[in-house]
Amino acid sequence: MRAVVCQHETLRVAEVGDPVPGQGQLLISVERCGICGSDLHARTHCDELADISAEVGSPTVMRPSHEVVLGHEFVGEVLDYGPRTRKSLKPGTRVVAMPVRRDGGMIRMTGFDAAAPGGFAERTVTQEAFTFAVPNGLPAEKAAFTEPLAVAWHAVRRGGVAKGRPAVVVGCGPIGLAVILMLKAAGVAVVIASDFSPGRRDLAKRCGADIVVNPETDSPWDRRWRGPVNSMPDYMSFGMDAMSRLRRVPGLPWPRLLRLAEKTGSGPSGPVIFECVGAPGLLEQVLTGAPLLSRVVVVGVCMQPDRIRPAMAQLKELEIRLVFGYDPGEFHDTLRMIAEGKVDPSPLLTGTVGLDGVDAAFSALGDPEKHAKILIDPSSPAAAP
Repeated sequence: MRAVVCQHETLRVAEVGDPVPGQGQLLISVERCGICGSDLHARTHCDELADISAEVGSPTVMRPSHEVVLGHEFVGEVLDYGPRTRKSLKPGTRVVAMPVRRDGGMIRMTGFDAAAPGGFAERTVTQEAFTFAVPNGLPAEKAAFTEPLAVAWHAVRRGGVAKGRPAVVVGCGPIGLAVILMLKAAGVAVVIASDFSPGRRDLAKRCGADIVVNPETDSPWDRRWRGPVNSMPDYMSFGMDAMSRLRRVPGLPWPRLLRLAEKTGSGPSGPVIFECVGAPGLLEQVLTGAPLLSRVVVVGVCMQPDRIRPAMAQLKELEIRLVFGYDPGEFHDTLRMIAEGKVDPSPLLTGTVGLDGVDAAFSALGDPEKHAKILIDPSSPAAAP
């Protein structure tokens, strides 16, 4: 079959052997596969990715010398079954799958392992337990967004944006835009998006952001949040004024009232901030700019060593949550939300190429004014997005 092979930072179209489904696996024909920021990083920083993966127990992640078929955001149709499969998904069924498979006792990340070729190809293999039928006749162009939107849905769920609390999205690349979509799907009333790129700011609006700022001219932090939490002196003054009022009333159980305000989230708080860039120095900028009592959700993956000032986060009592991936329930729920029209990923799709256009698509994704997400259609002759 034809596939795009990555080796030594070079992408080339090659004839490779057809994948064979093993125990508990399905063979699918790829209809669409998204190009992810992780693919861009893996092409040029796979040694760093492999080193970190090995430390957490995944020693087979790609190295520069490996011949790897990338692609983990795919949708396709069931072709065949490996041994010991339930065969509940009939041939021709359109499916999406979590990009994880088990070969013998080895867990492999599809699209990041030479022994687990991904969706930049005519066919790929999925694990039956992690494969889901696409409902409601959802077209392949939308179903292909299940995986990246599941990443965003996991981040939003872990962010726990309470009712009435605003969210700030820093960076409006594909993952930031996906987070905006899922924040609005979750019912978050106010979403503030920040990006230097005019094109990405426009896409953020189309994805539902309520306020969009250019950080060169307008800081996302220059707003009043619930309560005076923009500075430590204001916060302390607020506490003094509140306690003065409470203690004027004889017999008032003010300690219990404070605990109640804490439990109900009615006290002062900052926004929930989603860092969606993953570049060195960005997290430190967010911690420095964030209002007091904010929650910072780190979604962007920084592959290089970075430095932050923990004391800055401590003095502001910031909460930091780092997220990665999703679980099967989140993946399934994301597919359902897309199929039911609760989330429309259409604004993210800015181009489609065939296998011969993948190298050009990687280059095109370097221009934030032109592209957000490019899909690969293995049957297409398109050589440029």
